[in-house]
Amino acid sequence: MADIVNLNRARKAQARAKKRAEADENAVKFGRTKAQREVERAQAEQVRARLDAHRIGPDDPEAGPR
Repeated sequence: MADIVNLNRARKAQARAKKRAEADENAVKFGRTKAQREVERAQAEQVRARLDAHRIGPDDPEAGPR
């Protein structure tokens, strides 16, 4: 005698497996690791800090008249 299968559960499990496979495929195509994102964030922050350090503003005494 065959096992009883709940068709709703089987259908949902199949849909979950399909979504998981698609997500894994997209992660390989487009994804970056957490370490890569952190490195890029740190580099962007360093560039922003370097730019701000070279900024000449109206309250800078070395700026002189404009």
